[in-house]
Amino acid sequence: MARTALRICPFCEATCGLTLNLDEDSRVLGARGDRDDVFSHGFICPKGASFAELDNDPDRLSRPVIRRGDEFVEAGWEEGLAAAADGLAAVIAEHGGPAVGLYLGNPNAHTVAGHLHVPLLARAIGTRVLFSASTLDQMPKQVAQGHMFGDPFAFSVPDLDRTDHLVIIGANPVVSNGSLATAADFPGKLAALRKRGGRLTVIDPAATRTTRLADTHLAPRPGTDAALLFGVVHTLFDEGLVAPDLGGIAEHVVGVDELRAAATDFAPEQVAEHCGVAAEEIRDLARAIAASPSAAVYGRIGTTTVEFGTTGSWLIDAINILTGNLDRPGGVMFPLAPTAPTPRARPGRDFRIGRWHSRVSGFPEVAGELPATALAEEIETPGPGQIRALVAVAGNPVLSAPDGQRLSRALEGIGFMLAIDPYLNETTRHADVILPPPPPSQSPHFDFTLNRLAVRASARYSPPVRPPADGRPDESAMLSRITLALSGFGVDSDPALVDEQVIATMLAKEVADPTSPVAGRDVGEMVAMIPDGPGYERRLDTMLRLGAYGDGFGARPDGLTLAAVKESPHGIDLGPMRPRLPDVLRTATGKIELAADALLADVARLRASLHRSPDDMLLIGRRHLRSNNSWMHNLPALSGGSNRCTLRIHPDDAARLGVDDVAIVKGAGGELRVAVEVTTEIRPGVVSLPHGWGHDVEGTRTSVASADPGVNVNQLNDGALLDPLSGTAVLNGVPVHVAPV
Repeated sequence: MARTALRICPFCEATCGLTLNLDEDSRVLGARGDRDDVFSHGFICPKGASFAELDNDPDRLSRPVIRRGDEFVEAGWEEGLAAAADGLAAVIAEHGGPAVGLYLGNPNAHTVAGHLHVPLLARAIGTRVLFSASTLDQMPKQVAQGHMFGDPFAFSVPDLDRTDHLVIIGANPVVSNGSLATAADFPGKLAALRKRGGRLTVIDPAATRTTRLADTHLAPRPGTDAALLFGVVHTLFDEGLVAPDLGGIAEHVVGVDELRAAATDFAPEQVAEHCGVAAEEIRDLARAIAASPSAAVYGRIGTTTVEFGTTGSWLIDAINILTGNLDRPGGVMFPLAPTAPTPRARPGRDFRIGRWHSRVSGFPEVAGELPATALAEEIETPGPGQIRALVAVAGNPVLSAPDGQRLSRALEGIGFMLAIDPYLNETTRHADVILPPPPPSQSPHFDFTLNRLAVRASARYSPPVRPPADGRPDESAMLSRITLALSGFGVDSDPALVDEQVIATMLAKEVADPTSPVAGRDVGEMVAMIPDGPGYERRLDTMLRLGAYGDGFGARPDGLTLAAVKESPHGIDLGPMRPRLPDVLRTATGKIELAADALLADVARLRASLHRSPDDMLLIGRRHLRSNNSWMHNLPALSGGSNRCTLRIHPDDAARLGVDDVAIVKGAGGELRVAVEVTTEIRPGVVSLPHGWGHDVEGTRTSVASADPGVNVNQLNDGALLDPLSGTAVLNGVPVHVAPV
């Protein structure tokens, strides 16, 4: 009999609630927005509406595949798991755990297994050679937060529902939804801002769907955001616009005078030509932010994947602080997720990078990771510590990282590769074993990571619509069984052993902490209170109970438990963000370090950039409403229309360069032949190509994507350009040469 089931959409950071239509076999037939969802209230985008196509995609792998010579052969689950564990164990036995690298892709942030079980696998391997999409995305913001707040995960997000003036830099959330600001129906929130008399300013070198809603649109040269923001900081000091007592948080802030001194050489009149924005427009921006009853400055990937990504991320929060808009309603605030520990006093220490370094180029570790651009050289270069095996979980770095052709060649020669991925794609085609997780409808869902970024707190959980068929393990069980095998147990061991050990360790630590809500309690008694169920549910229940809204294992009877969340299938609303200073701070001083030494040290490099000769053409990326990186191009419902891989160029540049329907674009990493789209929606001197395309590689199994492959924009980039403070690849503001065919 046909029925419906509720589901949290796992495709992007908006985390919208869906209602799935199912047939009598629980196969997904379609999806619509869940009007009663406490977070999204019925909003749905084209990606969520395509849930059924992704869930039923015939190109998804349903069984393990193992390489036999030049071919992949389907295998049973026991054989596949054993092959994965044996392949890794052989490399570890001969070369040690550090010879195994891990690459984690963006979808890990959307899965239960990615949060709970991937770290345990890394520990069992005995490696810290970790790469991820973070250094192709948001790592500069994490580094800035680390230096300022002492915690690289202390994300400050705009209070969209209460702000009077939202300033968006380098983002197009009408198309991409919120990012590092988990918000369902971002377009609706912008409309509500305007309806209540608020103001929207957008800073972007391209005219986008978001800029069309703006009161003010500034279009700077790509990569000059940090200089422009320093011009705003200079103006705030120069014109006496710094908020009295910093809006009430001055006692928690040090470094104001040092920041004032650093901004001296960045008067708007000094940075205007470099940025391509008039000095008076920069001053007007500073005045408008300072004059607003509340304001929130929010920057995204256009501000992080640039040469001065960390400096720009620092200055965004510096402006929020100086104008009195940090940690206050309507400004930017620190979310408190339902699985975050109960707030308590904890000692801090200064954030550091470079606790270890990459073997070949000596790149410093940042927040536990090495730059994704270093992966190829670490595989290619012989010597002690060479990567001999790779575990890739939900990642496709051949398309998402610079110079994928080099990485592809490196992977051809690696000793062993395991991919946890549902697709045979441009990266996983190099694997020796591919273990495909079940489709989303057959997987649990709880947003561990994205709840830490939510503009309003809630607790929502989606159990599997039906269990995986034919004895297929879920992703958590897959990773747990490999973890157990590498820890000296058999690959056929009960995966629940992993979760029970984690629960026991977690509770033992909590009962020993006098500030914990369960201090001094009996661990066995609390374990007995956790309902039976899959290991991931028992861990989630433990985290919710210990969390800021939790029941403290009975100490707060009205607090959260997983059972309570399950009894509220549309979710539990936990309210708007609340002030959290000083509890959120983890610096050694217990203060916000507004002028940390590492951040100040990079100012000289930025100052020197003001005098460089501008490049003729600069390349930026762009987002599509019906696309998400490299992994959603295989769905018919999301192909065609405006979701096209074209080179956008201004008419003046097209005429000057003699470019018509097709152009040759050359960069440091190679050249591409690409279809041209002439448009006034981009400033002169700038061209744009979307990220995640290039599906014309042999040996893949993505029939829809391969029929309209596009080109891999990252092949224009050799990976040499990095933000040195974070190791993040420069993907926006990349110099290129454009010529006719």
